[in-house]
Amino acid sequence: MLKKISAALLGGFLLFALPNAHAVQVGAAAPDFQGTDSNGHVHKLSSYRGKFVVLEWHNQGCPYVKKHYTSGNMQRLQKQWTKKGVVWLSILSSAPGKEGYVDGKQENIYLKKIKAAPTAAILDPTGAIGKLYGAKTTPHMFVINQQGKLIYNGAIDDKESTDIADVPKSRNYVSEALSAAFAGKAVEVPTTRPYGCGVKY
Repeated sequence: MLKKISAALLGGFLLFALPNAHAVQVGAAAPDFQGTDSNGHVHKLSSYRGKFVVLEWHNQGCPYVKKHYTSGNMQRLQKQWTKKGVVWLSILSSAPGKEGYVDGKQENIYLKKIKAAPTAAILDPTGAIGKLYGAKTTPHMFVINQQGKLIYNGAIDDKESTDIADVPKSRNYVSEALSAAFAGKAVEVPTTRPYGCGVKY
């Protein structure tokens, strides 16, 4: 009986862990996906081939996310890089009833209030896109190059805190990755451990 219970528990654990176990690796092709944004428009990753793409996992209730938006850091990054032709997709993978879940209207009100400037905010209430990428935290950042390969996966910066005062003192890995890629250079730090609130699947 104990063996059966243990096997069942192990099976359940493996099922839960499966999405992250097969998360995309730096250097590999970024998995294609299709998602609907807060305005009802459909976006397909493969349609952005030829452009750099940033994926930013987002939860407006998370204090780590608030750090980067209250300070204006995330908005500055969005505006800086989309101006250069980068496609910036904020992805909301919170499930209905969980922290961070919003509908399109609520997200648009929020984006306007904080003056955010992503290319689009993709609603992912089933968590399908998040699990496809193995997104673990908010924020969790991914950078995809013009050939559709992942060149960065991890934290936004090297200051694992909710303190706004840490933002100007931090090493921003996303900006570093994009700057290197734009210059035709290899990304110095292609993978880091993401920090923040766990994605509320």
